[in-house]
Amino acid sequence: MAESKTKVTLVGTVLAKQGNEFVYEGEVADCEACKVKKACNNLQKGRRYRIVTVRTTHHDCEVHLNGATAVEVTEAPITALINAEMAIVNSKIRLESSCNRADCRSYPLCRPDGIVEGEKYVVSEVLGNASDICDKGRALKLVEIRPA
Repeated sequence: MAESKTKVTLVGTVLAKQGNEFVYEGEVADCEACKVKKACNNLQKGRRYRIVTVRTTHHDCEVHLNGATAVEVTEAPITALINAEMAIVNSKIRLESSCNRADCRSYPLCRPDGIVEGEKYVVSEVLGNASDICDKGRALKLVEIRPA
């Protein structure tokens, strides 16, 4: 599957390292008076991003220790557990987990960070079978997904 296009944004200088991933959580109140807030807050809230290039542009920032640095990001793939019958490469799916067992060791894969509720995703790769058995009796597969 083709890599998504890059987008230039600003992140905390301490976090600005190629390969780092983050989930954009949205604008904070301290950003209101900032002259470059549009450059920082140009991503989709709740989505996971990967830094692909760190630029030399640096700005003072009230939110981030040591200021903010310009970076190029792409939407990062997400590893998730899904029902086995949905694990077909290039198929579009919606992640809808009815499981609320936060104590399960597979929970972070059934409800991974970076998923926007109600949006469609494309299965880009099937990584294998789940190592754990779901308490609900479902057959699960480990997959890599991207926003559709």
